[in-house]
This record gives sequence, structure tokens and C-alpha cells, in this order.
Amino acid sequence: MISEGLVTSIDSQGAVHFSPLGPVVDHDYRELLLRPFQPSTSFNNLSTRRCGVFHIVDDVELITRCVTHTLQVPPAVTAATSIEGWVLKDCCRWLEFRVLSVDSSEPRSRMQAEVTHRGELRAFWGYNRARHAILELCILATRTQFLPAEDIRAAFRYFEPVIQRTAGTSEFTCLELLTEYLESRLQGGLHE
Repeated sequence: MISEGLVTSIDSQGAVHFSPLGPVVDHDYRELLLRPFQPSTSFNNLSTRRCGVFHIVDDVELITRCVTHTLQVPPAVTAATSIEGWVLKDCCRWLEFRVLSVDSSEPRSRMQAEVTHRGELRAFWGYNRARHAILELCILATRTQFLPAEDIRAAFRYFEPVIQRTAGTSEFTCLELLTEYLESRLQGGLHE
């Protein structure tokens, strides 16, 4: 199955990078199959450093801000235990991992990784309908370079009323950020 979350990796300057990623996981989260697109910062960092941390988070605003490049203040982190890396201080669970192999033969790479350490800070209480919809729009926003614009517009038209009906303050902020981001990425905007 695919588990959506946030990966921290370290760039060539030693800075932490935050990236929403959805690795394929086994039922007990012992192994991860990461599939970052090339070229991307996550691909470069993970293929060079060969380690990172995958986080299960319930903060869709953090994911949205990473996707829309509006993360002005990085979230607090603490040093990982088993690798050179960083763990979000406000996550539900985290999995430190080492990349065992990198297949870069396709635009979407395949990185097999083993989990080297894990931890849990708090329970994951789940998402309401608005948060699920925001997550789906975030995934689409990362694919504007190769998905047809009309498919993205159709998804936006489908999810926007769900968000309007079931959102709280944070989800409305996410909707606004995603609307601005997608309008700038799609020729003609979302609402033609």
C-alpha cells in the first residue's frame, strides 16, 4: 500500500529538506519503496546521502506548504537516532531509513530502503473529509508538469465543495494556498 507522509533528507550543504512523499510500504513498515521524481531535491538528497526519515503526520497545512513552496518557518526537528538525519518534533510516527538501492532508469525513480529505527510521539486521529481532499489536491499539485490541466481542474471542482462544507481554519488556509499555486501553474487558472 502507499502511505502518504513527509520525508526529511539532507542536502549537499547539510540543510534539512522537507518533502511530501508516499512510499509503498509493507504492512509492518519494515521496508519502504520511495519513488521520488527526477530531477528533484528529494531524489538528489536520498540518492547521495542514502538515508532519511519518513514521517506519518496529520498536519495537512505542513504538507500543503511544502507542496506550494510557502513554508516560511521550518518545523522544529531533533536529531535522528540511527542515521544522519532529522525527525519532526510534531509528528505522529517516524521511520528512519537507509536507502539500499536506487533505480534511476525511469523519470520516477525507485529507491528500496530498510527501516533502521522507528518511534511514535502521539496517536494519529485520522483525517476528516476536508483533510483527505486537501491531501488529494496536494498530490495533484506535484504533478502539474505531466497531468492534463483539465484533469486537475476537474479534480479541483470535485474536491472544492467537500472542503468548503467540512473544513476548519487550517483546511481553508490550505485551499487558498492550493488555489493560488494551481492557478499559477495551470495556464488559464482553475476557474475558466
